[in-house]
Amino acid sequence: MALDTGVTTWLMVSALLVMLMTPGVGFFYGGLVRKKNFISMIALSFLVLALTSVQWIMIGYSLAFGSDVGGFIGNLQYLGLNGVSATAGTAAYPPLVYMAFQLFFASVTLTIVTSAVAERVKLSSFIVFSLIWLSVVYCPLAHWAWGGGWAQQMGLIDFAGGTVVEICSGFAALALALVIGKRAGFGEYSIEPHNIPIALLGAALLWFGWFGFNAGSALAVNGSTVTAFVNTNTAAATGALAWMFASWYNGKPSSLGMVSGAIAGMVAITPAAGFVTPLVAVLIGAVAGVLCFGMMLLRISKQLDESLDAWAIHGMGGVWGTLATGLFAAAAVAGFSGLFEGNVHQFLINALGAGAAVVYAFVVTYVLATLIDRTLGLRVTPDEEYVGLDICHHGERA
Repeated sequence: MALDTGVTTWLMVSALLVMLMTPGVGFFYGGLVRKKNFISMIALSFLVLALTSVQWIMIGYSLAFGSDVGGFIGNLQYLGLNGVSATAGTAAYPPLVYMAFQLFFASVTLTIVTSAVAERVKLSSFIVFSLIWLSVVYCPLAHWAWGGGWAQQMGLIDFAGGTVVEICSGFAALALALVIGKRAGFGEYSIEPHNIPIALLGAALLWFGWFGFNAGSALAVNGSTVTAFVNTNTAAATGALAWMFASWYNGKPSSLGMVSGAIAGMVAITPAAGFVTPLVAVLIGAVAGVLCFGMMLLRISKQLDESLDAWAIHGMGGVWGTLATGLFAAAAVAGFSGLFEGNVHQFLINALGAGAAVVYAFVVTYVLATLIDRTLGLRVTPDEEYVGLDICHHGERA
């Protein structure tokens, strides 16, 4: 097929937008931690971007998108990007562009997981964890949904990563938090965000980048692209308002609540972005805002230090979004029908896909984190945690 310069350019721009989301998460998380760990959180996002870029080129892309092996994983046909062409093949864009687009999805997913280890992870152990986690958790889930794996074969529809990115990162973060344990002083005294404006800036970068994340996943420039673009903003807006009003009912309408709700809305619309109407996106975003706010309150009540709420927002928002896709997908939008159009199978396979992603991401991450903790140690020393990771890891002050 001849190269379509418009589609190729859009995918490259979308890849850049998704790339921006990785430091966006870093700034969002950095503003939420204490000042002594501010640089550490942002540095983790850049470290993840570097690690993922190498892992993806060497083996990650092949494991995710190589020829199917038993419905579970890709083979190593693209090892070192062997055979990944820079010229158009069967699609209107070069496979190398698609590789780069998917690389940044993997990067932002792992960056979200750093929520679980904020202010207390040993840098060397995190590097080892990251490289293995990408290979044994993220790549299989990407293959299941997008690379020809069992879920895609059964008919799972996941437009931009409800299972691959959101459920994967949220439940991996939950498992990792349970292994590494609470921060010193958690539950004994208040651990307040040190720079809310920086967190708001990070959220703005995420909102901006999410247009490439969702609309770029159409892998074309067509009606689905435009629908996903509009739905992304719509769900973000209603999620922000829903969380704001829910938090207002419980106290004050905080700025962090609003942007957290916007992120929850975009998380939930991610799997449905190109499959539902904008009016349905209003509903999906609104439910996500209230649901994820409630899950955050549940986490706090259980004294679980999954520090920056990846589980509440990405994990539970991703579950809701994947189920909602199976409920509300409309044939008039992109040719797929959900339960409310009489397609029971679509809802059931999406529910199965969500459940499998929850179990796999949680269990494998828990086992991996436990092994690393018992061998290398996941956590810094109490003295290092007290002083802060900016000084102890990087020799720098904010």
